[in-house]
Amino acid sequence: MGNISKDINSKFPNNKVKALLNIIYTANWISSKQNSFFKPYGISPQQFNILRILRGAGEAIKVQTIKERMLERAPNATRLMDKLCDKQLIERLQCPNDRRVVHINITKKGLELLDEISKNMKSDYIDNLTEEEAGLLSDLLDKIR
Repeated sequence: MGNISKDINSKFPNNKVKALLNIIYTANWISSKQNSFFKPYGISPQQFNILRILRGAGEAIKVQTIKERMLERAPNATRLMDKLCDKQLIERLQCPNDRRVVHINITKKGLELLDEISKNMKSDYIDNLTEEEAGLLSDLLDKIR
């Protein structure tokens, strides 16, 4: 990956437009890389995020809590969880006090998959940044939001 102007063969009216398009372009580039990485594991980056949320919670949590903690607010989060359930990576637990409430728990198989993925995962998307540059980038992205 190089210069955004060369990558998409375009000129920009100003640096703000260039920066915005660069953020979108880079996000799509990272997303494509992540999709390729997770494909052999049979899950998507969003499903990986759900599994990590559940592992981090350390206990069964409500579907709504998972949705709130997701990096990417997915309107299809319930469907993503259905697929994880079908693969026996998570399980649904009916709340004994309120049958309308469902809690989600990661299974042993889900934890094992996370361990396997962690062994092979690299964060090389931003390895060409120094620690200081990564901090500055993060601060600038926070400032945008």
